[in-house]
Amino acid sequence: MEISIIKIGNSKGLRLSKTILEKYNIKDKVELILEKEQIILKPIDLPRKNWEKEFKRMSENGDDKLLMDDVFEDENLEEWI
Repeated sequence: MEISIIKIGNSKGLRLSKTILEKYNIKDKVELILEKEQIILKPIDLPRKNWEKEFKRMSENGDDKLLMDDVFEDENLEEWI
């Protein structure tokens, strides 16, 4: 696929179509990888961003308790021995 380099202020850039952005799940940023005579744009996906901070906050608020016991009262564990 061939695309043009466009002027953006004092810089130049690439314009990616909506189809490409959606297909490769590109949001606000991409990782730029420079390899042997190639430039690779890789979507940045941070699905677990801020999890550590949120887990700490949950612990401080006492919200990190199990919602159900991991063993049920009527469960017979003897059959597994």
